[in-house]
Amino acid sequence: MSLDVPNLKDFDQRLRDEAHEDLADIIAEEPKSKTQIIAIYGKGGIGKSFTLANLSHMMAEQGKRVLLIGCDPKSDTTSLLFGGKACPTIIETSAKKKLAGEEVAIGDVCFKRGGVFAMELGGPEVGRGCGGRGIIHGFELLEKLGFHDWDFDYVLLDFLGDVVCGGFGLPIARDMAQKVILVASNDLQSLYVANNVCSAVEYFRKLGGNVGVAGLVINKDDGTGEAAAFAEAVDIPVLASIPQDDDLRKKSANYQIVGTMESQWGAMFAGLGDAVADAPPVRPTPLDQDGLLGLFDASETGADYVLVPATDMDMRGKNAAPKESLEVVYDDV
Repeated sequence: MSLDVPNLKDFDQRLRDEAHEDLADIIAEEPKSKTQIIAIYGKGGIGKSFTLANLSHMMAEQGKRVLLIGCDPKSDTTSLLFGGKACPTIIETSAKKKLAGEEVAIGDVCFKRGGVFAMELGGPEVGRGCGGRGIIHGFELLEKLGFHDWDFDYVLLDFLGDVVCGGFGLPIARDMAQKVILVASNDLQSLYVANNVCSAVEYFRKLGGNVGVAGLVINKDDGTGEAAAFAEAVDIPVLASIPQDDDLRKKSANYQIVGTMESQWGAMFAGLGDAVADAPPVRPTPLDQDGLLGLFDASETGADYVLVPATDMDMRGKNAAPKESLEVVYDDV
């Protein structure tokens, strides 16, 4: 198992060098690593944690060795998996152990249920640090814990898609994952985030990167079709459509696992597990803003609005005063 844990100085240098690199359309070979490292991105609150907890549980039930790593500062990725219980984060535990002069052990930060191994990277408290830098620090700690020697079939990384700073883009920018999976719904904001991630993937592919998008999981699907239309427009497959269903909502709210064959939803998550395992990483064709708005009825988004330029007089408001023109006007000859 291999993971290129970034050195912050090297990462900063790469960002500086990008402007000087050739943006030729380089098609790189797909990586052939035994361990599939998959980064899952989506808008906050779209249901990534619900999807990942049940997906990871089902994949383990299918006989796969699965490691789930929460990379969201909210540290809620594992909440549903562990029945609502908070999982001690790697960053917080490391800080406490350091003050006590002790080393972090696997059992301090990694826990298991239903065959799934899971942990949270964590992040700083509000206003006390950068979440992206916390992600970088978290992966450095994982390396010290022996990440390179671990034996898993799948490592699932849960990343917040709303944030665009460096740490949250590491799986794409540094080839830390082989492929990306998007979670979205039939709403403009979640598809905006999904489209942004597609843009990042395509940008780094042009720089010679290997990461591709394996597909889209439509969560809370109400049947209106915008998310499916988005997937078709950017040329990625739909891996699963999880319906907007009251039974799913209640079970998720009560921290109940439905990603098991004992559940009525088992077959759906089994299909998603197979799709996630088999889907190859592809290059998306991200949309521009007008293309994204075009997926929705203009009466619902305001996409038919025409920009009206402001004037200097508009900006001055009550301070506005007419100025005498300096233009020279010549009498007709």
